[in-house]
Amino acid sequence: MTPQDLLARIDPRACLDFLSAMARHKSYSQTPGERELAAFMADAMLELGLEAGLAPVVGERVNAIGTWRGTGGGKSLLFNGHVDTNPATEGWTVDPWGGKVDDRFIYGIGVSNMKAGDAAYFCAVKTLVDAGVRLKGDVILTFVVGELQGGVGTTALIDQGMRADYFVNAEPTDLAALTMHAAAFTFIIELFGNTRHMSKREQAVDAIAAACDLIPRLNAMRFSGALSPEHAGINRVHVGVVHGALGRELHDWRPPQVADYLRIKGSGRFAPGQTREGALADLRAELDRLEARIPGLRASLTPEDELGRPMMPSFEVSRGSRIVKAINAAYRTVRGADQPTGAITPPGFYGTDAAHLYRRAGMEGIVCGPGGRYNTMPDERVDIDDYLDMIRIYLLTILDICGVADPLTA
Repeated sequence: MTPQDLLARIDPRACLDFLSAMARHKSYSQTPGERELAAFMADAMLELGLEAGLAPVVGERVNAIGTWRGTGGGKSLLFNGHVDTNPATEGWTVDPWGGKVDDRFIYGIGVSNMKAGDAAYFCAVKTLVDAGVRLKGDVILTFVVGELQGGVGTTALIDQGMRADYFVNAEPTDLAALTMHAAAFTFIIELFGNTRHMSKREQAVDAIAAACDLIPRLNAMRFSGALSPEHAGINRVHVGVVHGALGRELHDWRPPQVADYLRIKGSGRFAPGQTREGALADLRAELDRLEARIPGLRASLTPEDELGRPMMPSFEVSRGSRIVKAINAAYRTVRGADQPTGAITPPGFYGTDAAHLYRRAGMEGIVCGPGGRYNTMPDERVDIDDYLDMIRIYLLTILDICGVADPLTA
């Protein structure tokens, strides 16, 4: 049996049905639904013959972990993806939990981020197991929770001793090989002004007007100290939440008065080689300039990791790494073209669990998964062709990294 024979054994209908079944689980982050989906994944791995079960995460949360044992003498490969999702928003025209499949797409909340990636590596392993393939190295499948809370699920499995020689994180990259992504942190900025009635607003220090001056400057920022233009290309700041009114209690029933308090919540991204301290210093410098432009204004900056929200670190792997070369070669076989590789954007702005596997566990890996174009939007969906090609690429990558105990025919 050749690698091409194994690719031909992939059952597209069964693979789509499995992803649809995952999509029908309403696995919102930090709800009982994510636990139910983790249990579904553990049961599916047990049925496949893997050593599988649920592992605890802080609180009542659980990860699903399965291991396909090799015969020995090969490298081990860990696949990583999260099963918890963001909530469905307004604007959907299909059932977010229907698992609908048409002639081009599969739909559902979390299908792109990132159930299609989860299902793809499960289906790649299932195809190989069903074909009777025996590998030298172990394949470990991890379906974690809490990526949306800074990666608490993946850090839990690392702290429990989970390791492999290489990893693939299946976050949605539209099948590109992401070799570098930014560190992700969040921050709170508070602006303190001085209120007056609107009749005397010239005497006031307007916190809302100050924010209108500040926010475009924040959104245009890049942090100092980037190691290269590629590193600089994954620098970004975004303001996502703004509340302004009277006092810290944000009294909003008195619009004739000038707002003297405003709270901004934002997020920053910086590349490997840059630091949290440098990024915060750059933000502080921008606030100092704002205070100089608006006499009487005071601005404070608080990084949310000081309030207990984890910071997602940056990730980087050499393009010459074996795992990068393996997935590049698999992509070339499946698609007949060179795989986009590097600090690809927009995925380069992600925070992912790959960073924990890289920094906390000391593992070498790649971020590569289906989906991305239609991520975090109404009617979230994944191209069927991309999903099926990702299964093919993962299958070939497993063969390359882990090695086959009974050599396949060339």
